[in-house]
Amino acid sequence: MAAPTELTELLQGVKAGNRVALDRLLVLLYDDLHRIAHQRMRVSGNDQTLNTTGLVHESYLRLLKVGRVDVDDRNHFLVYSARVMRSIIVDLVRKKAAERHGGGAQNVALNTNLAGGICASEDQVVRINDALDELAQVDPTLVQVVEMRYFVGLSEQEISAALGIAVRSVRRYWQKARLLLQAALEAHLQEE
Repeated sequence: MAAPTELTELLQGVKAGNRVALDRLLVLLYDDLHRIAHQRMRVSGNDQTLNTTGLVHESYLRLLKVGRVDVDDRNHFLVYSARVMRSIIVDLVRKKAAERHGGGAQNVALNTNLAGGICASEDQVVRINDALDELAQVDPTLVQVVEMRYFVGLSEQEISAALGIAVRSVRRYWQKARLLLQAALEAHLQEE
């Protein structure tokens, strides 16, 4: 693990668009990023289009395209990376759905569990993404808590420190977010 001063310097370099700083930061946080990717996606079967390592590497390529990433600390960088991974997964699912209509689609099984109780199929991955986007319109902090807790795997204490709110508030945000997401997903199902 890097010294706090080295991490701070690297984060400042990433903010300034320094590719060397981004490369070094990704090396230092690779295990964390791999853990996040593993939580986000499990590919099964012989037609592995994208696996956990591939998701981390694809995230790196997207971060390179962006150039500058405005993050303040390690947790903020991991949350940002989780958003990038979420975007990659949703893009992959949408691409697969489009290919299915045109033939020649390859099987990619995604397993994304939200709030420990909602198992997502490929169609649900897009619904979950849309529900998170809707939730951001209600209260962006709810989405931040979901991203930090579910996508990044931070503890309530770590989220509390990152957002500057009480642990009790983190718990309330988490409960509210879970309820609103579940309601949004159920509403989408009823629309079909």
